[in-house]
Amino acid sequence: SEAVTSATLCVRFNQDADDYKDVNVRRALVMAVSNEIVLELGYNDRGTVAENHHVCPIHPEYAELPAPEHNPARAREMIAAAGMADHEFELISIDDAWQAATCDSVAAQVRDAGIRVKRTLLPGSTFWNDWTKYPWSATEWNMRPLGVQVLALAYRTGEAWNESAFSNAEFDSLMAEAMAIADADERRVVMKRIQEIMQEEGVMIQPYWRSLYRHFDPKVKGAEMHPTFEHHHYKWWIDA
Repeated sequence: SEAVTSATLCVRFNQDADDYKDVNVRRALVMAVSNEIVLELGYNDRGTVAENHHVCPIHPEYAELPAPEHNPARAREMIAAAGMADHEFELISIDDAWQAATCDSVAAQVRDAGIRVKRTLLPGSTFWNDWTKYPWSATEWNMRPLGVQVLALAYRTGEAWNESAFSNAEFDSLMAEAMAIADADERRVVMKRIQEIMQEEGVMIQPYWRSLYRHFDPKVKGAEMHPTFEHHHYKWWIDA
């Protein structure tokens, strides 16, 4: 059973770290990566391509934007202009099959652009101790029904789960406005600018939205995959 979801993996930059204070460095690393290739190599094409702003087309207030630019040559030029042509960036991920493969794909593309990258894998028992502190790392985010929900949790100034240390006054103001609009069509007008800010600020490489799967015997009924991993056991039954 397949569920189309807004679950994802965010390969985010911590803007408190010296390496990622410069927006041009962040944007260059984003530009070096094709999200389509990451989906193919990191998650076996079992999902849909994302746009580096953490709002999914299945969210009711999603606003359609032009596809992000993929330009490895320009990325290399921007890194050189920032004085980091010889710098080695480090990308950290949990030692989990699909998350590690996704980050391997990101690192390979950045290297192909002529930018040095070191890959570090950590076991979960170590990774989750400091997940909000790594300079450049990948974090799994599961689905929330509305686009504003994860944005409020993870990107507003000072939020406990703001792993990117993102702080933008215009973003915060627009989020307060969006959170007060009940109608999704009206909220979409504000969301468009929110999504643009996320892209302009190079907050993260967010390559894809995951499809999720559940396997069950044909005689088991009502056990289809739920997009947020819920188990509705009262719906399950066996055709004997």
